[in-house]
Amino acid sequence: MKIKIMDFSKIIIGVMRWGIWGANHSVSGVQKLIETSLEEDLYTFDHADIYGGYTTEELFGSAFAEMKIDREKIQLITKCGICMPSEKKNFPLKYYNYSKEYILNQVDESLKNLKTDYIDLLLLHRPSPLMNPEEIAAAFGILRSSGKVRDFGVSNFSVTQFDLISKYFPQLVTNQVEVSLTETKAFYDGTIDQMMMKKMLPMAWSVMGTYFSEDSEKTARIKSVLDDLTTKYNADEAQLLLAFVLKHPSRILPIVGTSKIESIKSLKKSLDIDLTIEDWFALLESSQGHKVP
Repeated sequence: MKIKIMDFSKIIIGVMRWGIWGANHSVSGVQKLIETSLEEDLYTFDHADIYGGYTTEELFGSAFAEMKIDREKIQLITKCGICMPSEKKNFPLKYYNYSKEYILNQVDESLKNLKTDYIDLLLLHRPSPLMNPEEIAAAFGILRSSGKVRDFGVSNFSVTQFDLISKYFPQLVTNQVEVSLTETKAFYDGTIDQMMMKKMLPMAWSVMGTYFSEDSEKTARIKSVLDDLTTKYNADEAQLLLAFVLKHPSRILPIVGTSKIESIKSLKKSLDIDLTIEDWFALLESSQGHKVP
């Protein structure tokens, strides 16, 4: 069965750490990750042109091209706009570029690297003080009419920044923002509310937050609550952290950045965990360090 446009998998597979920025998988290693994802009905893959210093798209594209899987059975998200010095790109410093020419050129480069003739969703990676919404809209219009990109959105944009681009290109479909138990600001700053009002599904990155990477009073408080919940729900900590994000009524699409086959299978089980409202708020309280007002 072919995927309908905008019918993203309930968990999105992030590939940022698949290449030299993380596991440094071979082509065959990437193929195993793709196979596992598809076996778990997780068919949406999140890229950005800069991942791996502009190398990870090419790694994924080479792996997928050899698999002889119908292109319509997966979805590819990618992002552009960050200019980052690397071995592949001789930029003098890190900056943002949303000129029409740059967007069009970067999409062509992503298409070449991913070995595909279209991208399912293109995101502006981060907002720039110099972005011209009319010029961005012109680029998006060209990409849509040419069939090179099916849908468009933004990433890490505030409510007003989203509205600025949407004013000139009303067909935006999502805002990909940071959401986790240790980073809950999107629940309060209007970005998630905006997606709900517009009947759009927000996407969330860094959904594990700093829980596994930071040893702090906050993570210690969270661990104390998770210790009880792992038994109650017969789930591990990562599954519960993901279930916290999935509980939100906006139907957040979480991006899991794992590069391990077993983690993809394990995290899929988070979809079956329905935290009680009391347990959800117990986790929120442990993160914030105080009771709700």
